[in-house]
Amino acid sequence: MTVTDPETIVGLDDEETSLRRRRWARDRELRAPRSPQHLSTADFLTLGNAVCGFLAIYSITTGVLVPHITNPDAAPDRHSAATAVTLLLIGSMCDLFDGLVARKLRSSALGAELDNLADLISFGIAPAYFVAVWGMVSSTGSSSKLSALIALTVLLAVVLRLARFSAVKMRPGVFQGMPCPMGAMTVIAIVLLDPPFQLGLLAIFGAAYLMVSRIEYPKPQGLLATATLCWIVVSIGCLAAWATGLPGGDALLHVGAFAQITLAAMAPLLVIRRKVGQKVGDVRARRAESRLG
Repeated sequence: MTVTDPETIVGLDDEETSLRRRRWARDRELRAPRSPQHLSTADFLTLGNAVCGFLAIYSITTGVLVPHITNPDAAPDRHSAATAVTLLLIGSMCDLFDGLVARKLRSSALGAELDNLADLISFGIAPAYFVAVWGMVSSTGSSSKLSALIALTVLLAVVLRLARFSAVKMRPGVFQGMPCPMGAMTVIAIVLLDPPFQLGLLAIFGAAYLMVSRIEYPKPQGLLATATLCWIVVSIGCLAAWATGLPGGDALLHVGAFAQITLAAMAPLLVIRRKVGQKVGDVRARRAESRLG
């Protein structure tokens, strides 16, 4: 039998009883929330997520936007773009692990607030900035203004998504709306594919809508968390191959981007399929009742 309270220990000698009491007190201290003046291990992972978001914005500015302003005919730097996306993928890893670490070790009173602020930087401001820069680099005039409007839509969708996550309680194991990291990676995957401008903006708007929708997405726990981590590592490898110009790097980038968009679209497709199945079942049930009647 596992003993959780040292006051209930019976039949143990004084030394073992004292040892158990010290262990129990230590475990209670480790799991107790810290005061707002202290940061936990999970908080440092959350701050790492925010740092990755800022560095991604810096990388896309210095490697893509500034060269385009100084020389509009210059091609975007693949290394800077790949570095920026890799940083956001690393930020996603930090976001994946900070909650796991907070549940295993001591959390802090700042944890939830820090997580929302870091997510806003990495998965709200950064992807919106990617969209705006893509619009400025790939088009001019009114088209770039339209891309800025869609970028603002992405940012507002993430703000609403994070606010709803804090205010609305969902049943265990699911998120309402596409999680911000998946939404950000989907938006960036669309940008990396560089589709026709109007089609790309429409797809980005669709990703923003999915983030504020009521469609339920599963939380990355257990095997799903492991699969998510593996997917991030593979994505970083594809970006490295594309940035260094390795044979097949372009194909890997396109396959990875299409796969990311497909994963994001799976949940709404499954919901539509379930609703259609329910309607078909209801129709068949009514027909069966009418025949019996």
